[in-house]
Amino acid sequence: MANNAPEIDRETYWRTLMRRTLILLTVWFITGYVMSIFLAEPLNNIDFGGIPFGFWMAQQGSIFVFVSLVLIYAIATGQLDRQAGVEEDDDSTAAPGAAH
Repeated sequence: MANNAPEIDRETYWRTLMRRTLILLTVWFITGYVMSIFLAEPLNNIDFGGIPFGFWMAQQGSIFVFVSLVLIYAIATGQLDRQAGVEEDDDSTAAPGAAH
């Protein structure tokens, strides 16, 4: 039987969640705006598989980074939820279309 006692308090939970969110948003901003828009021209001097890196970042790289950030956020938040004892289990969610 699993122990559902929280390992961290509410304040620590929110502080950790906000810090992780800000870090991930910062990475998103740097790759999505700074590297893909503002630094695209200088980055085009770097070849990435025969393609200018600034162009690749604007077209593909920032999308890969964004999807990776979503995955990292989901995994990290799930772990944090388990530490705080607030994770959802299969029994606590309603089936699609079920009356509440």
